[in-house]
Amino acid sequence: MGKRILVVDDEPQIVSLLCQRLKASGYEAFAANDSYQCIKMTREIKPDLILLDIKMPAGGGIHAFNILKSSVYSSTIPVIFITAYPGDEIKKQVKELGADGFFAKPFDSVELLNKIKELIGE
Repeated sequence: MGKRILVVDDEPQIVSLLCQRLKASGYEAFAANDSYQCIKMTREIKPDLILLDIKMPAGGGIHAFNILKSSVYSSTIPVIFITAYPGDEIKKQVKELGADGFFAKPFDSVELLNKIKELIGE
């Protein structure tokens, strides 16, 4: 099986699009739609990478990121933020937090896949 990627977003269309694209590229794709599910599923499936929306229910992506990075079980998992709110302040904040990537919606799926390959391979 391919490497595991957890897609976390509260927009079903984005989740569906990303999961289809990831599966077509040989990855196993899993979906969560809020921060709580993100943390729960990360512990259950142990993904190789997480694609994480910033604004969503149950605390938001930055809250989930902070919890994941403080846990021995998930602190080394690369996280790429994806957001519809690509302001300079958000970009600066996620960079300072130590995120592995940042993409604004709508994003170029080829660029995103290249970043994923750079971080975890195929």
